[in-house]
Amino acid sequence: MHIIVVGLNYRTAPVEVRERFALAEEQLTEALIKLKSTTSIMECVIVATCNRTEIYAIVDRAQICGHYVRLFMEQWFGLPREQFTNSLYMYEDHEAIEHLFKVSSGLDSMIIGETQILGQVKQAFLESQQLKTTGTVFNMLFKQAITLAKRAHSETRIGDLAVSVSYAAVELGKHIFGNFSNKRVMVFGAGETGELTAKHLHANGASQINVVNRTLEKAKQVAAQFDGIAYNFEQANEQMQHVDIMISSTAANHYVLTFEDVQAIMAKRRSKPLFMIDIAVPRDFDPKIATIDNVFLYDIDDLHGIVESNLAQRKQEATKINVMIKEEIALFDSWYKTLGVVPLIRGLQTKAANVHEETMVSLSNKLPNLSEQELKVIRKLTKSMVNQMIQDPVLRVKELAGTKKADEAMDIFVQLFDLKEQLHEIEKAEKKVQEPAVQDRSQFVRSAKKLAALVRS
Repeated sequence: MHIIVVGLNYRTAPVEVRERFALAEEQLTEALIKLKSTTSIMECVIVATCNRTEIYAIVDRAQICGHYVRLFMEQWFGLPREQFTNSLYMYEDHEAIEHLFKVSSGLDSMIIGETQILGQVKQAFLESQQLKTTGTVFNMLFKQAITLAKRAHSETRIGDLAVSVSYAAVELGKHIFGNFSNKRVMVFGAGETGELTAKHLHANGASQINVVNRTLEKAKQVAAQFDGIAYNFEQANEQMQHVDIMISSTAANHYVLTFEDVQAIMAKRRSKPLFMIDIAVPRDFDPKIATIDNVFLYDIDDLHGIVESNLAQRKQEATKINVMIKEEIALFDSWYKTLGVVPLIRGLQTKAANVHEETMVSLSNKLPNLSEQELKVIRKLTKSMVNQMIQDPVLRVKELAGTKKADEAMDIFVQLFDLKEQLHEIEKAEKKVQEPAVQDRSQFVRSAKKLAALVRS
């Protein structure tokens, strides 16, 4: 059993490649189901943002399954493998765990320490959990990653300086204009990024903020916070000739503004310059727009280096989070190593409880004159004796689970305490419950500990 992550991000692929791997929210369910049906994938989560598309999976054979994941990407996104293979990275086991922890904490983001990625990772996990494409391992790992990220942001100062993609876009505008006084700005998209963009613009003196969204009501909610004006896309068309800056971050899967649209706008502006900043993936503005005279178009990749001064302090704080990550990896290792012994411990506890109960029934039959209080005292004392007797074996088998001879040790444990019947009953009980992902956990235990279908729910 291996944990792998296969993906591409802003470091390995330019925006024109990343946008080909964008995954709309309404597509995620079908994509997860399709991925889960891929050969040898037992658990899976897809994290897709403007800066990355990553597939996390529990597999039985890392390299071969890495091939199947790449094949899934080729088929799902309709892109020949040779066009994106060089942009992919693949991490296994410890490296994959470390990568997830860094991603969720914001250490792998274009803007170090940004918090938006935490919400995106959490949402990706919850979606997968709801669809039953996660099981024992990822349910633990992703919860741990989310908890770690929250602790990292609360216990360090990595988030003290306002640095985000939307912040960087506004900083780029400041580099161009110096300030936003008397500048008219149009923000496309009223989602989280659009709202943050409007917030940064307002804080930097933008005199008029127009918010454009497919749903007018949502645009009004954002615009009202900054005394702005809300439009839907149809209403905004007439206003575009009057604005100085356009910043876009919608979730559209097509261009919001085409080359022809902006040509028509510029014809009405009488050569007045128009600055356009596109921070959406897929891109909202047709890249050909950059060839129009007096139009200055920037995309998300142009934001590299905009806020390096603010990132210096965050990089120092990142070293503290890296220490936390190492500690969390050790904790996950400890949990993982004992995972295979859970059914053995349950089997031993079940057998001990059955022996105790049979003894109490026999005692009650042989000494029928015992009072209820006397039986209660005897039951309590004998149960304590039984628990103390199995306490050391339980501790020893947990310790042995972390050794090189774990499989052999557990086989001996089963034989020594004659637990085959109990393990069989546990297997039957779990099948009867038909808990989602039991098959996944069975494959995991079969591969990792040779104890099929016995992991405790």
